[in-house]
Amino acid sequence: MDRLLAVRARGITKCFGDVVALDGVDLDVARGQIHGLAGPNGAGKTTLLGLLLGLAVADEGLLEILGTQLRRALAAPDGVAGFVDGPGLYPSLTARQNLAALAALRGQGARAAGVDDVLDQVGLTDVADDPARGYSLGMRQRLGLAAALLTRPRLLVLDEPSNGLDPAGKRHVHGVLNRLAANGTAVVLSSHRMDDLQALCSEVTILATGRVVFSGPLGKLAAENRELDYRVLTSDPAAARLLALDSAGIRVVDDAAPRHDADALVVRALVPAVDELVVRLVRAGIALRELAPVVSPLEAAFLALTEQKETGG
Repeated sequence: MDRLLAVRARGITKCFGDVVALDGVDLDVARGQIHGLAGPNGAGKTTLLGLLLGLAVADEGLLEILGTQLRRALAAPDGVAGFVDGPGLYPSLTARQNLAALAALRGQGARAAGVDDVLDQVGLTDVADDPARGYSLGMRQRLGLAAALLTRPRLLVLDEPSNGLDPAGKRHVHGVLNRLAANGTAVVLSSHRMDDLQALCSEVTILATGRVVFSGPLGKLAAENRELDYRVLTSDPAAARLLALDSAGIRVVDDAAPRHDADALVVRALVPAVDELVVRLVRAGIALRELAPVVSPLEAAFLALTEQKETGG
């Protein structure tokens, strides 16, 4: 086992009856890395997270976590924490009582376990004495993260941790995960939100129909080698449209902008052609007020990879 790896998986296969949930999956997650797991519904993400947490065992393949090779038993090594399909909570207990109960199961008091500290980290101090049954989805997600933090994990496994979070909650969660990674904890998180993956993850693994269709740095996934649609706002929409129609490598996408955004021009092009369009706009004295992908490069790459896999391409 590479001491720099928190997770090393080779050829992991998991079946449920005739359904192949994972088919020869390889995965490397470095210590101190936030690694994203993405894919369509039914791609195998939840199954893989369950294997990492020791909630299931692989039918075939090698899985090493924190230096320990997992055998055919439902158990994860010490230092692994997280949740799949949402955290389990006692609804009649408060947040503080939920965490104190978990600490007691480990033979610790609330103070020694750092209950107040983890509540503060996830931004739940003000509602720590409210019953969990009244919590929103986002608040329950944050309480689940707080429960995982009690164990001071070296590998944290999270399933859709941003579900239901408002902007303040998301900021708290992102801050916690970034601090954990900076201190050497490996984080594996599954998410359908490309913006979360882009903001948090240095590497991402994409699954489709139980197989890995991409694994590596985000920069490699969102490489500038495919056309994207860009929304362009200028001081003179009519002149900008004419200039775009006359530019090599640029296609104007009619009816792509929302009806309420009539001044927006949407063009489809590779990055170099968009760069040249910007130069031409400036030279023509047309002020550029906004230029942004309609869909992020990461999301565009994700869609291309998963659609190709699902159609057998």
